[in-house]
Amino acid sequence: MSISLSDRQKLILRTLIKEYVKSAQPVASGILVEKYKLDISPATVRNELISLEEKAYIYQPHTSAGRVPTEIAYLLDLEESSLRKKDLKAADKEILDRALNEVVDDNFKPVAKVLADLSANAVFWAFHKNDLYHTGLSNLFAQAEFKHSEVVCDVSQVIDRMEEIIDELFDDLSEKSHAYIGSNNPFGNFLGVTLLKYRRHGVSGLVGVLGPMRMDYARNLSLLTYLQEHLK
Repeated sequence: MSISLSDRQKLILRTLIKEYVKSAQPVASGILVEKYKLDISPATVRNELISLEEKAYIYQPHTSAGRVPTEIAYLLDLEESSLRKKDLKAADKEILDRALNEVVDDNFKPVAKVLADLSANAVFWAFHKNDLYHTGLSNLFAQAEFKHSEVVCDVSQVIDRMEEIIDELFDDLSEKSHAYIGSNNPFGNFLGVTLLKYRRHGVSGLVGVLGPMRMDYARNLSLLTYLQEHLK
């Protein structure tokens, strides 16, 4: 269960998540103050990081390392980001529009490839529930979290089971965007996924962005929301 945070703690946590999503490296207090120009003293940031760690929003993988967000931190940030409504840049919209304009006979494979490029994650698209296409697996295996052989094996097993997982999910999903993180994620507790279930020409489909738990959920949901407007 999440514990309430002050506005300052939320700002520090949001900034730490932003940096960790970019770098995949534990984040030190100095980085937060210097790189993001927080109007907070270094001592206060250090104290707030200790408090956030005590509340289980972050942890320190090694004594000398910076901090890493936990699952509940991502969940809180996802909840907060839904209020901030991150909009897509015009350049991203233009790229998606070009791909959408190339769609013939509802073949969205070109769009899936563009979505994989824009998200830097893997993308799967279930056409008519059982016709599954996926792309961007190289993006997935390039993530820092998946460099070790045992984790590569875990990811490969998820890919092998993808059709089965989607089949189990499909009917229970409402026609909108969704995000699943960690232990809440049917694809695996070490992954994150954003999904869009849609209906087009009377037929339902499902598109998803699959990546590490350290993914930019707000951006990926914005990409899917933009797609939703063009899949009706």
